[in-house]
Amino acid sequence: MKEGFPPIADARATVLILGTMPSEESLRKKQYYGNPRNAFWKIMGRLLKFERAAIYEERTEILKNNKIALWDVMQSCERQGSLDSAIINSTIIENDFVSFYRSHPNIRQVFFNGTKAEKEYCKRVLPKLSVKTKDIEYSRLPSTSPAMAHMSFDVKLLEWSAICEVRRAI
Repeated sequence: MKEGFPPIADARATVLILGTMPSEESLRKKQYYGNPRNAFWKIMGRLLKFERAAIYEERTEILKNNKIALWDVMQSCERQGSLDSAIINSTIIENDFVSFYRSHPNIRQVFFNGTKAEKEYCKRVLPKLSVKTKDIEYSRLPSTSPAMAHMSFDVKLLEWSAICEVRRAI
């Protein structure tokens, strides 16, 4: 079984970005989006004006200071390698979003980092949420994974800029 990480969040968070499960490289480094070929930190650096090369703790603080939380849909699962397609669906245990939203009541928008995160959240998490948390708005963004190589970085960056637009509106 692969075990995920706790959320990166504080009480000010209004936006939540959800992936599926950390990659093998991320698990080894104990960092979200630890694979240097994953575009997540490069995109967030461009959007929030920081260097991708900044130390991990600095990058996560910048997310929190911009009211952005980061987590994964899955608490644990079995998977060979890092691809979402290799996740054995019958082994998925989702994170405790009821408690998360109770501790982070200002979340107004959730962005999914790819299709699998959205699909599993809608299937496993959404039915368990209260009416109040069901009012949260949801959007799927293109995966920042290197497996999503058919989409250029510039196109991904443009799609991910929706996070900044939402933050300004909240």
